[in-house]
Amino acid sequence: MGSGHPSRFATFEMLRIAVPGVYTAFLLFILAVAFEVPLYLMETSGMFTFTVIVVSLIAGLALYAKETPKKRKAFQANQPSRIILERSRELSPAAPLTEDEARRVYFYILNHEMPAPVHDKIFFFGMVYHVMISIRRTSFWFGMFGFAGLVLQIALTRYMTPVSAATVLLVWSVYFITVRYNKADRKMQENYLDQIFWLEMNTGRVDALIKRRLRGEDTHA
Repeated sequence: MGSGHPSRFATFEMLRIAVPGVYTAFLLFILAVAFEVPLYLMETSGMFTFTVIVVSLIAGLALYAKETPKKRKAFQANQPSRIILERSRELSPAAPLTEDEARRVYFYILNHEMPAPVHDKIFFFGMVYHVMISIRRTSFWFGMFGFAGLVLQIALTRYMTPVSAATVLLVWSVYFITVRYNKADRKMQENYLDQIFWLEMNTGRVDALIKRRLRGEDTHA
């Protein structure tokens, strides 16, 4: 990067996996306890720790691989790579960059040209966005499972325990809070606007890289 400082990309990516994974394991545990599901794999502290780690890792990797947050409008709107694409059309109307090429140039600029504080801020808020959306969606589905559990509990016992009701209410409360006080989408758009501003303030450097790519040169050269 421009400042020569090490990137925190790996740390932010690990948090994108770890936080949703641990949250999923937590929801599984509290719902199992609330509905009195036997926890044979957690009879000892060692087995409990091992099970939590494995479940967290599997859930975190599954959510990370699914990349559902990237399909949302807040993620797709105002992509900074669109600025590079439009600029290439101005520089070379007959043969501009493709969307994939513009995206590659954008990531090159992000990783090699932008100062470390800007780079880390971009990845930090990107991580926060993914974590918050994952927590929201996970809360929704576990809230649905919890509601189904309450219905089944009433059907079988004609009674709903206060613990199970309170636990399901807690899960739904997290979901509605993340919906009602939704800062993830706004922060993601602010994140994009900061990147667009940097690109607009450094048009000389951006244009030089676009021209090199249009000529078929390697931007790493």
